[in-house]
Amino acid sequence: MKLQLVYSLTIFLLAFVASSHAAISPDVYWKTKLPNTQIPKVIKDLLPHSEDDFLDTKKQVYYGLHQHGAWIFHAATEDEIREITNEKPAQNDLQHNFLYKPYFFEKELEKRKVINFPSLKNKNDAPFWPRQFVESIPFSSAKIPQILNHFSIDSNSKDAKTIEETVKVCEQPAMKGEKRKCATSLESMVDFGIFMLGTNNVKVITTEVQGENQMVQKYTLKEVELLADGVNMICHKLNYAYAVHFCHGGGGTKTYMVSMIGADGTKVKAVSICHKDTSLWNPKGLPFVVLDAKPGTPSICHFLQDDQIVFLP
Repeated sequence: MKLQLVYSLTIFLLAFVASSHAAISPDVYWKTKLPNTQIPKVIKDLLPHSEDDFLDTKKQVYYGLHQHGAWIFHAATEDEIREITNEKPAQNDLQHNFLYKPYFFEKELEKRKVINFPSLKNKNDAPFWPRQFVESIPFSSAKIPQILNHFSIDSNSKDAKTIEETVKVCEQPAMKGEKRKCATSLESMVDFGIFMLGTNNVKVITTEVQGENQMVQKYTLKEVELLADGVNMICHKLNYAYAVHFCHGGGGTKTYMVSMIGADGTKVKAVSICHKDTSLWNPKGLPFVVLDAKPGTPSICHFLQDDQIVFLP
């Protein structure tokens, strides 16, 4: 009888822990899984404080300004090239006609260098929703009609096209040596980060911007600090109806923190990721168009906007 009581009590406690675990908020989940890691402000500001925060959220697609960090896998489109080029050609020479270059070689990360660059504020305010809520919503190409219906989105609208494009990006297979996952919640991002790095003793960093109202201006690099050389996980925020991040890693990378100041006095601490192996990137991708280079060339780098997240061991 006593053994039966102990057994029943054990089963009850396990069920209670499991149910409590499933219902805890995203910030509590973070603190439980990553007790020694501070939650970046860009995450904290978009977390729900109560159930009403996401149940009453407007059903819309949230857009950022740039997504260059995630689009290294396909051939550069005319729209992508047009976005970073001047309106008037300079002697019909594309290589000298860039308003700014979203990609650059590692050797260009040096103090006192002046670069022309757009705002690193991505302005994608898509909120994080609890995992138990987003997992009840379809997320696959086969169920696009159900997704659009859930968010009351017209199937012929720009938002519908964006929903479909984001889901398809998330379904693309990983490259050789790469691991990837689209995290549809903060909880799934945390789990994948621990899996990728093999530890929960991690540092999580983002770009920090003080000011920055101009879309494009000149910046002077003041300090360049190498934070890590090796494995990391980078999460790029995608355009969607709630926070979805394309997280990937596995290739050889270097992670830098670059302090710079804009012509208008804006202070930026920008995360820069340098990819040491580009041999498997699309040869017609935007990095190679911008740099007039080929796969396998020296390390290619890019800055991260302030809503993109890096996990380091």
